[in-house]
Amino acid sequence: MKHLIPLLLCLLLAMPVLAEEAECPLYIRAIPDLSEDFALGMDVSSVLALEAAGVKFYDHDGNERDLFDVLAENGVNYIRVRVWNDPFDSQGNGYGGGNCDINTAIAIGKRATDHGMKLLVDFHYSDFWADPAKQMVPKAWKGKRTTSKVKLLGEYTRDCLLLLKEAGVDVGMVQLGNESNNGLAGEKSFANMAKLMSVGAAAVREVYPDALICVHFANPENADSYYSYASKLAEYEVDYDVFATSYYPYWHGTLDNLKTVLSTIRQTYGKKVMVAETSYAWTIEDGDFSGNTIGEGGAYVKPYPFTQQGQVNSVVDVIQAMHDIGGIGVFYWEGAWVPVPGGSWEANSALWEQYGAGWASSYAAEYDPQDAGKYYGGCACDNQTFFDFTGHALESLKVFRLIRQGNDVPVRVDALEDVTLMIDLTGEIMLPETVNAVMSDNSRQAVPVEWEPYDADAMKAGGVKTYTIKGVAGGMEATCQVAMIEYNHLQNWSFEDEENGEWVATNISGCEQLYIEEKKTDSVTGTKHYHFYSAAANTVEFTLEQQVENLPAGTYRYEIAIMGGDGGDVNIYAYVKINGVEVARTPSTITSYNVWDKPVIEGVQVQEGDVVTVGVYVKCSGSGNGAWGKIDDAKLNTMK
Repeated sequence: MKHLIPLLLCLLLAMPVLAEEAECPLYIRAIPDLSEDFALGMDVSSVLALEAAGVKFYDHDGNERDLFDVLAENGVNYIRVRVWNDPFDSQGNGYGGGNCDINTAIAIGKRATDHGMKLLVDFHYSDFWADPAKQMVPKAWKGKRTTSKVKLLGEYTRDCLLLLKEAGVDVGMVQLGNESNNGLAGEKSFANMAKLMSVGAAAVREVYPDALICVHFANPENADSYYSYASKLAEYEVDYDVFATSYYPYWHGTLDNLKTVLSTIRQTYGKKVMVAETSYAWTIEDGDFSGNTIGEGGAYVKPYPFTQQGQVNSVVDVIQAMHDIGGIGVFYWEGAWVPVPGGSWEANSALWEQYGAGWASSYAAEYDPQDAGKYYGGCACDNQTFFDFTGHALESLKVFRLIRQGNDVPVRVDALEDVTLMIDLTGEIMLPETVNAVMSDNSRQAVPVEWEPYDADAMKAGGVKTYTIKGVAGGMEATCQVAMIEYNHLQNWSFEDEENGEWVATNISGCEQLYIEEKKTDSVTGTKHYHFYSAAANTVEFTLEQQVENLPAGTYRYEIAIMGGDGGDVNIYAYVKINGVEVARTPSTITSYNVWDKPVIEGVQVQEGDVVTVGVYVKCSGSGNGAWGKIDDAKLNTMK
């Protein structure tokens, strides 16, 4: 009986709030002093391609409407559109992603202006996607010297803006490059990037003197990189108004870090700041037969449930973060990129190819053979829109209209947190009696759970393996992932506790950054790992080791994981010492992001009373961009 009352309470909380009880059934925390000119923006660059492919949009009453009508009625006041120089092959076939050239921007800009919304023009200065991994030069500029490219970029920016102005488009902001961490229009050095940005800025000042000029970077979790970008922009006297970032909660660290980084740049350099891209999934389902970036599993953080309420809470928190530091706006990325209406992969593929409504078409292979040319297909974010898979507006879209007054409906259960346990093969398997219910205000409440029967003895006898156990809590399905692992004699083996000093780093050559970093996407297990980085050549050289005493006599196996890049000439190896004397080592290396090398040393003989030290030695000459890497999952197991 003691569990019955809270269980009934959870069931009541989980009951849906009927639409007629409130304007919106979702809880929306109010930000009452949010300024009227705060940009509540949305990127809808794919809309023309979608409409050409047969997509229709509907308002909350189920009426077919123009997308811009629906967005404007729901409080969106700014539209963002990407611009590629020439996203077409030699036969005129579009590369996809909306085939977003200047003509697309003009058509979208006119519709935005007609609906009272300003336009943010996002120049990629590429013929297709530009991001931290790719900053490809446009075809027409290929092989040009930097001086020629500077002239061409200035003329191109000016010509595009003149076309927008002649069309009567209300351009409020112009973005000079997209996620320009590592280049712009094929240029890699910041000195040359600054020249390109400067002529682009001059064109903006000439054609749209009242428009804000924006620069845009990604990965704010790398604070030092952001401070370096801002410093170099000042050093090269680039004329701009807004320092903008992408912020996807899955990958880009905490909101506190985001606020610290952007507020520091704002205060140091006197620039406006904003989030140029964000999004969050409202479902794990895929709607177009082409896989999504975010779904089941995945090495990313999940700070909110994948529900409409989770989507709302994510958006509100990002807006609140920008408001707290005096930011000027938040733009949601591709909030209307819904599936095309083909009904099968084959039918959808034909529409993606014909109209460019997928993220890339096969024709993009001409320009980007290594990525788009191999992995072309549909939309990878159709589960992160504000419309369902048939184009009907979700309740979560109302967040932009209701954000200032809020929507104070009763708090209820929105989802259950998954449970993850790691139990060594000699330990006792005990599942928790409660799980956390994620409430609609993103708070947590413990809810009693009833697990389905499981065979603990069989799980222990089954060796290293992960089991999924289902249960019921508050009328909802609960999930527990139980990872059975070998007993690890190392403390803090996955670096989850940065306060304890089990691991000792010795910085040999003045490496700039050596510390435990929290970033799930860069971790093998958990959310943290050991991070290293240094920009200067031949400064990455260090050891990281842990000493273990009182090991039982026996034979042991040692393993550690490492990944990284820009290493140049490297000398990396895992090693084991006994009583201070190295007894074994095995080589390792770093190659590229998320490619983990896991050197293993087996057959380590330990006698009673021996002091064992395990570690990794890392030395990198660097290759121009600063050698970097991550270390995780150190294991010292008994061999049978």
